[in-house]
Amino acid sequence: MEWLVKFIATGFYIGEKVPAPGTVASLAAAALFYIFLPVDPAFYWTMLILLSFIGVITAGKTEQIKGKIDPPEVVIDEIVGFLIAMAFLPKRLEYVIIGLVIFRFLDIVKVYPINKLQVVAGGLGIMLDDIYAGIVTNLILRIIIHL
Repeated sequence: MEWLVKFIATGFYIGEKVPAPGTVASLAAAALFYIFLPVDPAFYWTMLILLSFIGVITAGKTEQIKGKIDPPEVVIDEIVGFLIAMAFLPKRLEYVIIGLVIFRFLDIVKVYPINKLQVVAGGLGIMLDDIYAGIVTNLILRIIIHL
């Protein structure tokens, strides 16, 4: 079962196979969103909640397996965060690109209050900062779209 946990947490091993795994995983999530999503809002919400829950569990287990805090190869957080960033927004390539830039900036720089979520331990701590970065990105995109 350890292989399955790592498979999910590393975004189908993306996190273990590429340089800049968080950025590559975010690009993969952007492609997933643009090609396959959005779908029915109820399905999207269900998918986000389920992926978040699975992410907390697998990220925490992978952290234990690797023996290090928030290992860079864990990218399920970036995938979930980006899907939250694009939640219920119009499916337009320019929004996906702008969302990707904003999300990666917030995730890398960890501006306040995102940086405060780093103190939470385990899988929840790994996921929270990216979930929050996704929410903030979504709000910024909504402002941009309505201007």
